[in-house]
Amino acid sequence: MTTQQTKALPTITQQAEAIQTAWTYLTVKQFCDKHKAFAIGGIRALIFNEHENGLAKSGAVVRMGRKILLSEPRFFEWLEASQGGK
Repeated sequence: MTTQQTKALPTITQQAEAIQTAWTYLTVKQFCDKHKAFAIGGIRALIFNEHENGLAKSGAVVRMGRKILLSEPRFFEWLEASQGGK
């Protein structure tokens, strides 16, 4: 393999970053089943007030018809960013 060919191949780090940025959407129930620290009622309250608490701006809540989906990476990014009080 020439140097030019090896530069064109993605590194393992780039491949890992691509996997980490993969979209993961879960329903509220699936999210709460997976992350036991969150109650369904608590997540629904956050979604109900998403315009006041900044969750809407984060892009973590996705609506598909009546179905509400949460993007795990964006939700946790919002959660981390919202720390520090108001």
